Amino acid sequence: MNSLVKSFGFALNGFLVALIEQRNLRIHLTISTLVLAVAYLLEINFLEFSILLLCMCLVISLELVNSAIEELVDLVSPEKKALAGKVKDISAAAVLAAAVIASLVGIIIFGSYIF
Repeated sequence: MNSLVKSFGFALNGFLVALIEQRNLRIHLTISTLVLAVAYLLEINFLEFSILLLCMCLVISLELVNSAIEELVDLVSPEKKALAGKVKDISAAAVLAAAVIASLVGIIIFGSYIF
């Protein structure tokens, strides 16, 4: 049981470090908070709310993975290398793809309540 509690502590610490150091994570969390507020105000249904939560979780999770990849690349390749840049760009593209799709899902869901 102790190791389970410790692993949750490590995960929480990792999240807090990312929250402090990663501007984009703070942006995603701010937007997620706004999305939740709009969802509450529009009184969207349970299924639509669940879909929004899944989209937000995907974007935030990918942002955390992207941050970890960038830190790892910086650790193993402190000097600028084309391959290191490519790895960072690809991991950032994963976040961008998820954010674009999450935005489209939000537009579809909220649009049905607004228009």
